[in-house]
Amino acid sequence: MAVRDPDPGNPSGVRLIFPDYPYAEDGLEIWTAIKTWVKSFSSIFYKDDDSVHSDEELQAWWSEIRNVGHGDKPHKSGWYEMATLPDLVEALTTLIWTATGLHAAVNSGQYAYASYPLNRPTLCYKFIPSEGTVEYAEFLSDPDKYYLEMIPGKFETALAAALTEVLSHHAMDELYLGRSSYNWTDNAKARHSFSEFSKELKNIENRIEERNRDPNRKNRSGPAKIPYKLLLPDTSNFIPKGGIRGKGIPNSISI
Repeated sequence: MAVRDPDPGNPSGVRLIFPDYPYAEDGLEIWTAIKTWVKSFSSIFYKDDDSVHSDEELQAWWSEIRNVGHGDKPHKSGWYEMATLPDLVEALTTLIWTATGLHAAVNSGQYAYASYPLNRPTLCYKFIPSEGTVEYAEFLSDPDKYYLEMIPGKFETALAAALTEVLSHHAMDELYLGRSSYNWTDNAKARHSFSEFSKELKNIENRIEERNRDPNRKNRSGPAKIPYKLLLPDTSNFIPKGGIRGKGIPNSISI
């Protein structure tokens, strides 16, 4: 089921049908900020479509991604042809989003949810019983007991909890999206473009915090009253503390 409609007047190009959808609402803002930055940055070095199409190194890189990295599906639909500047912008935006915002949204909240084994058991030692069987009668007589007998024991549970902790853990020197730990270019236009990107991410932080305080947005905190921060950039945090944070968008995937 679609959750958005096309909307050329919106910076993201779409309008959410369900506005109280934290992942989509925050994610679209992050996506749009990335795309704006990528377009600004790419336009410094590629002035027109021909400069993209004629760049042999760029074309070789894209060909390797499509034909070697995805050798089983190079002719599937959805590939950008890398013939125009918009092709380059869309491809880079998709790559950066996947390695930053998307990964943060699906990864960083694992420990908070899955470390409680009843939320998401990693194994099941029994089948769900079929109606009319002895097992089904046992299930009806004591559902809690039957369920607890289905899930793993202490060792497997502890192992799974430890794994989700490692996956959700941020390093002490974590570099978040919109931050740079060194002078990565001497191009003044590129530095300015990145600075504007960082400023927009800080603005997005403020808007996310504001949405999380809105009592009418029920899905942003749910019954547990835990605000949705998996896509909070945390770009303004200049001294990352590491650990299980549940916020901040790491600048890359390290697995």
